[in-house]
Amino acid sequence: MQRWRGLEDIPQDWGRSVVTIGSYDGVHRGHQLIIGRAVARARELGIPSVVVTFDPHPSEVVRPGSHPPLLAAHHRRAELMAELGVDAVLILPFTAEFSKLSPADFVVKVLVDKLHARLVVEGPNFRFGHKAAGNVAFLTELGSTYDYEVEVIDLFVSGTAGGGEPFSSTLTRRLVAEGDVEGAAEILGRPHRVEGVVVRGAQRGRELGFPTANVETLPHTAIPADGVYAGWLHVAGEAMPAAISVGTNPQFDGTERTVEAYAIDRVGLDLYGLHVAVDFLAYVRGQLKFESIEGLLEAIGDDVKRCRELVAAATPVSSSGD
Repeated sequence: MQRWRGLEDIPQDWGRSVVTIGSYDGVHRGHQLIIGRAVARARELGIPSVVVTFDPHPSEVVRPGSHPPLLAAHHRRAELMAELGVDAVLILPFTAEFSKLSPADFVVKVLVDKLHARLVVEGPNFRFGHKAAGNVAFLTELGSTYDYEVEVIDLFVSGTAGGGEPFSSTLTRRLVAEGDVEGAAEILGRPHRVEGVVVRGAQRGRELGFPTANVETLPHTAIPADGVYAGWLHVAGEAMPAAISVGTNPQFDGTERTVEAYAIDRVGLDLYGLHVAVDFLAYVRGQLKFESIEGLLEAIGDDVKRCRELVAAATPVSSSGD
């Protein structure tokens, strides 16, 4: 799959293509439906499929300080899109100047002049251009002028996770923030993932006999509510069952929120400086402060046992994608 950053990266000889545009944070099941349709139609037409997305999130430019928590970094989104069969991903730097493009200018500069769109596939609520003034109807209207068609795909409706709401990144972020990682997984189609480099912490886990990987998460990462979770720790292509702690470590009066993962039944791991990923499978309990270290150790032992059982009963998740 080709990856481009900015319009100037698109090959000069790029021909007609099927295009879909959106932030696509999380590449959830609704996104998968739209992107999958774009890929299928591209194959029918014998031309490549392109996903256009933005960095940073448009809201951060339009309303500084409002950047939403991210469900997936751009490299992770690209991995997931590649698994769906996408031929190219175009990341457009979203600047103040870019945000002022009218809907018509956006269509000409991006879809017509650069990507030579033959078909554009979008969800019904797609908006684009300055102040999000453009919609699917206007996109379709311009298609008759610039020789492309528009296909609109309705999003699936979730079952129990969102109480019947359409699949959305906003709903997924809310569920993650509430610690409902199982509900989030229902929308994503896979466990929610947090990534980062393993850094040195207070090393109390090592002292207690449960050494953890202290993950320095990427900026704006959507981190689940404080608590203990079962999941996987991904290192160098290997998925290891893990007991995961999110919070400030109240037992030792901590103040900084951290994400720490204990690789169950693994001994002698040296992960410092490595980029790892943590998948959240299930919520186990909230963060507690115990009356003694002995009480803490007993609880950790119970947590590890419960996490081992939950992960063993689940389908393994690959490191590169799902």
